[in-house]
Amino acid sequence: MPYMIEAWDKPGQAEIRQNIRPTHLAYLAQNQKLLLACGAKLTDDGNTATGSFYIVDVDTREEAQRFIEGDPFSAAGLFDRVVVTRWRKTFLDGRSYL
Repeated sequence: MPYMIEAWDKPGQAEIRQNIRPTHLAYLAQNQKLLLACGAKLTDDGNTATGSFYIVDVDTREEAQRFIEGDPFSAAGLFDRVVVTRWRKTFLDGRSYL
């Protein structure tokens, strides 16, 4: 069962995000088989990242928690808050899973 992971960056951490980004992207590439979707949350102008959003295809909350704890963004202390929520895949990429 997939899990959504939503993370909010600590205020004023844009430099940390930029510095860690290459390592973060490598982590995502290493774990891409788990990722149904992921990306940065942005301000309306599309210029400033405010956090991250992931949908991971894992069996347990503990696996989802380990995934986010292993993310270099998390290890660098970028996130102010992280919420892990079980998610039911109903539609994805225009396909119904009902």
